[in-house]
Amino acid sequence: MTTVKQVIEQKPKTLFFVSSTDPVENVLILMRDHRVRAILVIDNGNLVGIVSQGDCAIKVLLPYNNPKQVPVSKIMTANPLTMTPSNSLEECMAIMVHKHIRHLPVVEAKKVIGVISIGDLVKNIIDNQGDQIKFLETYIKGHGA
Repeated sequence: MTTVKQVIEQKPKTLFFVSSTDPVENVLILMRDHRVRAILVIDNGNLVGIVSQGDCAIKVLLPYNNPKQVPVSKIMTANPLTMTPSNSLEECMAIMVHKHIRHLPVVEAKKVIGVISIGDLVKNIIDNQGDQIKFLETYIKGHGA
């Protein structure tokens, strides 16, 4: 069983975040420049929310609001669900599927240490399937001769 810690350790350590008083434009710039789809909202060192591309599109761009004028606090998901390094990827997947979300902040000792995404989970599944296929091929070739 793979844990969140194992996945987080393989990812870059950089966290992308804004403050709740920042304009949504700052979120969009971070997403564009770093090719990420969710940005953490951290005030005074505390996780207070998360903003996704969908939040920006549906709550700001679609109703033709100006991202330079809308504060992040107006569109963020406040008090987001979080995971710990000891949680399993199966637990993450269950939450993501049940709650229809794609990103979960990872918190350890009240400090955000990363974000686990649906993409991370899919990559892990694909890697595991590749390992299983290699094992089966070796087994078949080794026992079929």
